[in-house]
Amino acid sequence: MNDVTSDDPAPQTDPDRDPGRYHLRLYVAGQTTKSLAAMTNLKRFCEEHLAGRYDIEVVDLLTNPQLAAGDQILAIPTLVRRLPSPLKRIIGDLSNTDKVLVGLDIRPKADQP
Repeated sequence: MNDVTSDDPAPQTDPDRDPGRYHLRLYVAGQTTKSLAAMTNLKRFCEEHLAGRYDIEVVDLLTNPQLAAGDQILAIPTLVRRLPSPLKRIIGDLSNTDKVLVGLDIRPKADQP
């Protein structure tokens, strides 16, 4: 269940990282319907809006419950944008694209130059 696309254990401490790159961490609890929907929606969203500029790390709290404290996770699924700063969180299955765009502070494709 740990779907890690980045080998970087502490991305916030690397000052040389590409500032246009997004490091996203999705917290789930097993393979529930909501967790699977969140993973699917996140991958779709990233391919549509952040193609080639993102890393996704999926953390299964059933396997690693101690990791919830680091990002202050109170509900699942929760998406945490670790980079670029500031840290942002979105709770839910990520099915509302507009809410995800606002939550991650990303402009829709139509608004980009």
